[in-house]
Amino acid sequence: MSSEAIPREETEQLRDEFSSLRPALVAHCYRMTGSYQDAEDAVQETYLRAVRGLAAFEGRSSLKTWLYRIATNTCLTELKHPRRRVLPSGIGAPADDPDARVFTDDARAWLEPLPDAVLGDPGEVVVRREAVRLALIAALQHLPARQRAAFLLREVLSWSAAEIAEALGISVPAVKSLLQRARARLDELDPGDRSPGPDVEQALLDRYIAAFEAEDAAGIRAVIHDDFSLEAVPHPVWFKGLAVCLPFIERHAFGLAGGPVRLLPTRANGQPAAGSYRRDAAGVLRAEGLWVYTVTGDRFSGAVKFVGAGFVTAAGLPERLA
Repeated sequence: MSSEAIPREETEQLRDEFSSLRPALVAHCYRMTGSYQDAEDAVQETYLRAVRGLAAFEGRSSLKTWLYRIATNTCLTELKHPRRRVLPSGIGAPADDPDARVFTDDARAWLEPLPDAVLGDPGEVVVRREAVRLALIAALQHLPARQRAAFLLREVLSWSAAEIAEALGISVPAVKSLLQRARARLDELDPGDRSPGPDVEQALLDRYIAAFEAEDAAGIRAVIHDDFSLEAVPHPVWFKGLAVCLPFIERHAFGLAGGPVRLLPTRANGQPAAGSYRRDAAGVLRAEGLWVYTVTGDRFSGAVKFVGAGFVTAAGLPERLA
């Protein structure tokens, strides 16, 4: 049956269901791929596949379940020739010299941030944010694609083993085996840090931004743990511990001759984040990257900077400041 022969009410129902599910589908595909851009592409492809396959949809499941099934298999197709997306801390030990040469490695597949702004309304963000933590997304990339899919469908979407088996085209025992191996591996990799709550996070972020913009190393010291880590994508060199991180921030991260850096608060991966702005040769403050911070207890335990103005604008912040 051609798409023209599909009743109009069915195509409208699909369009409405897809529209309401789109933020959740983006989050699902992001968890699968580790890339916001790849997730957006996969979700667009999901809709096209759904439109083409609507005539064959027999209603044995809900449209929601059907769309998730298509999205999952779209991602699995994309991941047939995988390059594991990583953070700098996932590829080597930290540097012990704050003046170590920081270089760019564009050959790697780097993990990308996911702005909270794309997750839907604030109520939905609260539900989803724990499942898009940077540490979890980085850990998921260590799993083979089918293990990753089975784990997400079970643990995040609460599908039954039978539903997962049908979606992946495998047996129920095979699903149980995938889940067992995925859980064991994630227990090794994911620290399982949980948010202390938005009020604590916002207060910490406000203090950190004030200290950073004032180039106040002591103020930054007051809101970070002793084992604080500092990473920047796409730079494989990273740092850990106050003895290295604070001197690096003072010597290389503050504005220095270009004047103070500006940080604008936002959120990404369900975590506090900030867009970073530096002055160009004409004196204009331009976006240069997005910081995503991890909170453990009552302090920051790590910060990852994703270099590039596109990450800032994707989070809903301006490309430049007046």
